Amino acid sequence: MSHIRGKDTRIEVLVRRYLFSRGLRFRKNDRRYPGHPDVVLPKWHTIVFINGCFWHAHQGCSKYSIPKSNVEFWTAKLTRNHDRDIAQHAALESAGWHVIVVWECELAKPVREARLERLYTEITASCSMASNELAGLANAAGSVNAGGSTYNSPITGSTSGHSPVNAR
Repeated sequence: MSHIRGKDTRIEVLVRRYLFSRGLRFRKNDRRYPGHPDVVLPKWHTIVFINGCFWHAHQGCSKYSIPKSNVEFWTAKLTRNHDRDIAQHAALESAGWHVIVVWECELAKPVREARLERLYTEITASCSMASNELAGLANAAGSVNAGGSTYNSPITGSTSGHSPVNAR
């Protein structure tokens, strides 16, 4: 098992290449987060795990089955992997991250394009939902409206008729 790759697997490279081609920028295998996620998109506050069906015990998948030899060892190992994944995802979600799991079987050629497009949509939709929530909070506070026509200066406290040029 020492030759099993932990990062830069074929399916990880495939997903990262697609996301990069769509203009998304990310960090890979960031060790600051539980589970060392395969793709971290800070701008969208989204984390993507790209899981092999066997190693992460993808229930109901044809690629997941417990080996016939040394059943006790493999059952314990795959169960620990699955339980650890659940705990790590819960920790990330409680920290406010949107966690997406892409399974190896979802990247088979017949369904690959549809899954990658859905992944892109999930990532960008999470950003637009978050920005809509922030815009709603800003409107409630009266600092800026949807058109950006009112801006309360944090320095002077005065209101101008337009938003600042370098606002982020």
